[in-house]
Amino acid sequence: MTERQIKRVKKRTMRKELAEERRRQRALKKAKTAVEKVEKGATGFWADFKKFVAKGNMIDLAVAVVVSTAFNKVVNSIVSNIITPLTTCLLPNGSLAEREIVLKPAIEADEGNGIAAVPAVALKYGAVFQALIDFLIIALSIFLVLKFILKLKNAIRAKEIKAAEARAKAAAEKKKQEEKEAAEREEKIRREFIEDVAVQADVLTDIKEILLRIEKKSAS
Repeated sequence: MTERQIKRVKKRTMRKELAEERRRQRALKKAKTAVEKVEKGATGFWADFKKFVAKGNMIDLAVAVVVSTAFNKVVNSIVSNIITPLTTCLLPNGSLAEREIVLKPAIEADEGNGIAAVPAVALKYGAVFQALIDFLIIALSIFLVLKFILKLKNAIRAKEIKAAEARAKAAAEKKKQEEKEAAEREEKIRREFIEDVAVQADVLTDIKEILLRIEKKSAS
């Protein structure tokens, strides 16, 4: 074999090895992708459920249900058992809800004179104040619940963002490591090829020298 033929053989060998390495890398990548899809499918249900719970509509619905059920009882209990007794003790003429300013007194019925009963005309400011107190209690309760829910939602989002960043960082490091290993393998194959070529070149040089000596001896 000539030196050119040896180089061609080495090049073909190197190309085959590189092609085989690329096929192994593609097969490994496909296997990893399949495993990731399986893992993602296993956790997809809980991830979707978490996103559904964290949606704004779900939170609004939960707040509406809580307000319409639990807070109604709580507010009524606070007003009837705490606010009303306190205002009754502080006010000389009864509870706050009964406070009023009479603009026109009531007229009692007199059947003998043919007079019908007419109700009094009054400004019931006590009922307005009572309704305002109820509103303030309800608003404060809603504010506290919303603040707690928003805090919980922000904590969940922060945790998800942190987990996503960690996964992205791990994937980047893994890809970098794979690229580094692939480059090292290619560099190793290249060095081995160069060493083999050098060895073959030395062998050819030795053969050439031997042939020259033989020719000189034959000529002499």
